[in-house]
Amino acid sequence: MAKSQQTFSKSEKEKKRLKKRLDKQKKMDARKADKEENGTTGIQFAYVDHNGNLTDTPPDPDLKVEYELEDIQISVTKKEDLPEEDPVRKGKVSFFDSSKGFGFIIDTENNEKYFTHISGIIDEITENDKVSFELEKGMRGLNAVRVRKI
Repeated sequence: MAKSQQTFSKSEKEKKRLKKRLDKQKKMDARKADKEENGTTGIQFAYVDHNGNLTDTPPDPDLKVEYELEDIQISVTKKEDLPEEDPVRKGKVSFFDSSKGFGFIIDTENNEKYFTHISGIIDEITENDKVSFELEKGMRGLNAVRVRKI
């Protein structure tokens, strides 16, 4: 006589599957009964308050701000409209290694640190020198070029 192929773990898995299916059916029936009892509530609304956050209450009409149509600008400012920026900046050499041929300059206006290479240096510079320079886009960001000692 052959042994039954049904093992303990197989029967336990089957019981779990059946229990899961029955629980799902009970939940579905409960939702249906609740819907029939209370009816549908309709579409739920989400409001945006004056700060731009989503809420379930309508916004206060006193906080409403009205804008004139002419005040709304949907465009990019033209290059002529931007204030002309002086390309020559001033700064201080924070680090410079003449043997390796590179260093860093700190801008006096915004305290940004810019990389400089020996190929972009006009005068001989050392650390703590005051310099004037121009910025140019490099591979890893802005680089200081045309560096002159002040």
